[in-house]
Amino acid sequence: MFSHGAVFAEVAVDPDLLQIRVTRLIGAFAAGRIINPKLAESQLLGGMIWGLGFALQEEAIHDPRTGRAVNGDLAGYHVPVNADLPMIEALTVPEEDPFVNALGVKGVGEIGITGSAGAIANAVWHATGKRVRRFPVHVEDLL
Repeated sequence: MFSHGAVFAEVAVDPDLLQIRVTRLIGAFAAGRIINPKLAESQLLGGMIWGLGFALQEEAIHDPRTGRAVNGDLAGYHVPVNADLPMIEALTVPEEDPFVNALGVKGVGEIGITGSAGAIANAVWHATGKRVRRFPVHVEDLL
Protein backbone atom coordinates (compact mmCIF):
# COMPACT_ATOMS: atom_id res chain seq x y z
CA MET A 1 0.00 0.00 0.00
CA PHE A 2 3.01 2.32 0.25
CA SER A 3 5.25 3.83 -2.37
CA HIS A 4 8.94 3.25 -1.83
CA GLY A 5 11.97 5.08 -3.10
CA ALA A 6 15.69 5.54 -2.68
CA VAL A 7 17.62 8.66 -3.60
CA PHE A 8 21.37 8.90 -4.08
CA ALA A 9 23.26 12.19 -4.12
CA GLU A 10 26.74 13.27 -5.06
CA VAL A 11 28.04 16.64 -3.87
CA ALA A 12 31.13 18.75 -4.37
CA VAL A 13 32.21 20.93 -1.45
CA ASP A 14 34.63 23.79 -2.01
CA PRO A 15 37.30 23.30 0.68
CA ASP A 16 37.98 27.04 1.07
CA LEU A 17 34.47 28.50 0.88
CA LEU A 18 32.59 25.39 2.12
CA GLN A 19 30.09 25.97 -0.66
CA ILE A 20 28.04 22.84 -1.39
CA ARG A 21 27.04 21.95 -4.93
CA VAL A 22 24.96 18.90 -5.80
CA THR A 23 26.56 17.37 -8.89
CA ARG A 24 24.30 14.35 -9.31
CA LEU A 25 20.95 13.21 -7.91
CA ILE A 26 19.46 9.84 -8.84
CA GLY A 27 16.29 8.29 -7.46
CA ALA A 28 14.63 4.91 -7.94
CA PHE A 29 10.96 4.61 -7.02
CA ALA A 30 8.44 1.80 -6.80
CA ALA A 31 5.14 3.60 -7.11
CA GLY A 32 2.79 0.94 -8.36
CA ARG A 33 1.52 0.86 -11.91
CA ILE A 34 2.68 3.92 -13.86
CA ILE A 35 -0.08 5.01 -16.22
CA ASN A 36 1.64 8.09 -17.67
CA PRO A 37 5.43 7.60 -17.56
CA LYS A 38 6.32 11.15 -18.67
CA LEU A 39 4.06 12.71 -16.05
CA ALA A 40 5.36 10.39 -13.32
CA GLU A 41 8.98 11.15 -14.20
CA SER A 42 8.27 14.87 -14.20
CA GLN A 43 6.60 14.65 -10.78
CA LEU A 44 9.51 12.65 -9.36
CA LEU A 45 12.13 15.01 -10.80
CA GLY A 46 10.25 18.02 -9.44
CA GLY A 47 10.06 16.40 -6.02
CA MET A 48 13.78 15.67 -6.02
CA ILE A 49 14.54 19.28 -6.93
CA TRP A 50 12.21 20.40 -4.14
CA GLY A 51 14.20 18.18 -1.75
CA LEU A 52 17.40 19.85 -2.96
CA GLY A 53 15.89 23.23 -2.14
CA PHE A 54 14.88 22.00 1.30
CA ALA A 55 18.38 20.67 1.98
CA LEU A 56 20.46 23.60 0.77
CA GLN A 57 18.47 26.75 0.00
CA GLU A 58 14.95 27.24 1.32
CA GLU A 59 14.72 28.90 4.70
CA ALA A 60 11.93 31.01 6.15
CA ILE A 61 13.44 33.71 8.35
CA HIS A 62 11.16 35.50 10.82
CA ASP A 63 11.65 38.68 12.76
CA PRO A 64 11.83 37.53 16.42
CA ARG A 65 10.13 40.72 17.59
CA THR A 66 7.14 40.81 15.25
CA GLY A 67 6.99 37.24 13.94
CA ARG A 68 6.72 38.53 10.36
CA ALA A 69 8.61 36.90 7.51
CA VAL A 70 11.79 38.78 6.68
CA ASN A 71 12.35 37.00 3.37
CA GLY A 72 8.78 36.84 2.11
CA ASP A 73 9.66 37.34 -1.55
CA LEU A 74 11.73 35.53 -4.16
CA ALA A 75 14.61 37.98 -3.70
CA GLY A 76 15.20 36.66 -0.17
CA TYR A 77 13.66 33.20 -0.25
CA HIS A 78 15.88 31.10 -2.48
CA VAL A 79 14.55 28.19 -4.50
CA PRO A 80 16.49 25.88 -6.81
CA VAL A 81 16.66 26.55 -10.55
CA ASN A 82 17.92 24.46 -13.46
CA ALA A 83 21.52 25.60 -12.99
CA ASP A 84 21.57 24.25 -9.42
CA LEU A 85 21.45 20.62 -10.53
CA PRO A 86 23.39 19.60 -13.63
CA MET A 87 22.51 15.86 -13.55
CA ILE A 88 19.26 14.43 -12.24
CA GLU A 89 17.55 11.15 -13.04
CA ALA A 90 14.40 9.43 -11.79
CA LEU A 91 13.90 5.72 -12.39
CA THR A 92 10.67 3.84 -11.83
CA VAL A 93 10.78 0.24 -10.68
CA PRO A 94 8.03 -1.95 -12.16
CA GLU A 95 5.65 -3.01 -9.40
CA GLU A 96 2.32 -4.79 -9.37
CA ASP A 97 0.23 -4.15 -6.27
CA PRO A 98 -3.31 -5.51 -6.68
CA PHE A 99 -4.23 -4.67 -3.08
CA VAL A 100 -3.83 -0.87 -3.20
CA ASN A 101 -6.77 -0.27 -5.59
CA ALA A 102 -8.35 -1.75 -8.71
CA LEU A 103 -5.75 -0.24 -11.05
CA GLY A 104 -2.72 -0.80 -8.80
CA VAL A 105 -1.68 2.87 -9.01
CA LYS A 106 -0.03 4.88 -6.26
CA GLY A 107 0.88 8.53 -5.88
CA VAL A 108 4.17 9.96 -7.12
CA GLY A 109 3.67 13.53 -5.94
CA GLU A 110 5.60 13.57 -2.66
CA ILE A 111 7.84 10.53 -2.79
CA GLY A 112 10.60 12.33 -4.69
CA ILE A 113 10.94 14.91 -1.92
CA THR A 114 11.31 12.67 1.10
CA GLY A 115 14.64 10.99 0.40
CA SER A 116 16.42 13.86 -1.36
CA ALA A 117 17.29 15.98 1.68
CA GLY A 118 18.63 12.99 3.60
CA ALA A 119 20.65 11.80 0.61
CA ILE A 120 22.22 15.24 0.24
CA ALA A 121 23.00 15.40 3.98
CA ASN A 122 24.68 11.98 3.77
CA ALA A 123 26.69 13.07 0.73
CA VAL A 124 27.82 16.17 2.64
CA TRP A 125 28.88 13.90 5.51
CA HIS A 126 30.88 11.68 3.15
CA ALA A 127 32.54 14.73 1.57
CA THR A 128 33.34 16.65 4.78
CA GLY A 129 33.06 14.28 7.73
CA LYS A 130 30.50 16.64 9.32
CA ARG A 131 27.08 15.22 10.16
CA VAL A 132 24.35 17.76 9.44
CA ARG A 133 21.09 17.39 11.34
CA ARG A 134 19.19 20.54 10.38
CA PHE A 135 18.19 22.13 7.11
CA PRO A 136 19.09 24.09 5.16
CA VAL A 137 22.79 23.33 5.55
CA HIS A 138 24.77 26.47 6.42
CA VAL A 139 28.50 27.14 6.22
CA GLU A 140 28.52 27.29 10.05
CA ASP A 141 27.34 23.67 10.13
CA LEU A 142 30.49 22.57 8.29
CA LEU A 143 33.03 24.44 10.41
